[in-house]
Amino acid sequence: MFVTRLISGIVLVIVALVTIISGGPVLFVTLLLVSLIGLRELYQAVKVEDQGISPLALVGYVSAAGYYCLLYFGGSAYTMIGLMGSLIAFMAVYVFTYPRYESGQVMSAFFGVVYVPVMLSYIFQTRNLTDGAFIVWLIFLCSWGCDTCAYCVGMLIGKHKMSPKLSPKKSVEGAIGGVAGAAILGAVYAAAVGEHLRGSGNAAEFALICAAGALISMVGDLAASAIKRNHNIKDYGTLIPGHGGILDRFDSVIFTAPVIYFLAAVLA
Repeated sequence: MFVTRLISGIVLVIVALVTIISGGPVLFVTLLLVSLIGLRELYQAVKVEDQGISPLALVGYVSAAGYYCLLYFGGSAYTMIGLMGSLIAFMAVYVFTYPRYESGQVMSAFFGVVYVPVMLSYIFQTRNLTDGAFIVWLIFLCSWGCDTCAYCVGMLIGKHKMSPKLSPKKSVEGAIGGVAGAAILGAVYAAAVGEHLRGSGNAAEFALICAAGALISMVGDLAASAIKRNHNIKDYGTLIPGHGGILDRFDSVIFTAPVIYFLAAVLA
């Protein structure tokens, strides 16, 4: 199991390096595919889609693809219009197929579009910022870095449970270690790439960005776990051997991507 997880992790890192360094259409297409797969995993978990593609799920997939197209060709100025159109389309399916779907399924379907494709799209938007080729890595530094540091600190000195019912293995000490570790990683990263940045982005700014992102990443991790517990599933999927599905691996990244984008736009 460990070997499988390790190999999968290495492959993920390689894919991330290739796509994010390339940017542009390569990153765009990769994120669109990842978003659609993640959205399908969520829809299956919350019973928006059982067997085959339901009309409600189909609207979600088309909405996700449409959002990305608006983002790529029109910029962020038109994405809100796309989301409103998506909501209207969901409600149209709801009323014209009534009583096939319950209101909770419709709300879950729309939530899924925002939760997976929209949130993940901020990786692409961060990559397109000034110095985005360097800043975009803060998303992964603060999410995966926090996760690793929190695990190590929690194993060593963790005593106080952070969320005993939801995630009994996570500790307050681990959480503090995760945030501190992410901040240190951000500062070290700033020192390493600072001379390549055209704008600002000193060690203090990157440390602050990563610390804030780490806090939010824990919310993302626990939120994904809560959804799984509510629906009695262990993993969202089996696409990534040893890790589960897209949402199992990117649960914290989903939350940190928009946070890093907005913090970087203001601070860096």
